[in-house]
Amino acid sequence: MKKKQRKEVEKASLEMTPMIDVVFQLLIFFVVTLKQEDILSHLDVVRPAAVSVAEKNPDEELLQVTVYKDGYVLQGFPINRAELERKLTQIASYNSKVSLIIKCTGDSPHGNLVQLLDICAKNKMTNLNLFSM
Repeated sequence: MKKKQRKEVEKASLEMTPMIDVVFQLLIFFVVTLKQEDILSHLDVVRPAAVSVAEKNPDEELLQVTVYKDGYVLQGFPINRAELERKLTQIASYNSKVSLIIKCTGDSPHGNLVQLLDICAKNKMTNLNLFSM
């Protein structure tokens, strides 16, 4: 009996270049055919209304609270949590629409910010602006 000689079978190779070309062509097609309105209609963004100079209320106050690692600073003066709560309660009793700018340092604990936000919520202060430094 003759031994069958096995022919060396070539390994199947998969060319990646045409596949990558097709993927990029599909990507370009979808980017070009996508309508801008489709994107904007699904975004849930509340944009502030344009306010003219005449509409601004000069009586509105602007307060600034900075949250540090070891406490708070209100309008440039260091203050502890109890005093901050007392002062914000007093201010909110006169005008709950006061604008409050809250700045947090990078090393301030998240709990300090949460306590400040709790004080604002308790006093129904809703005009808050939060920044990180």
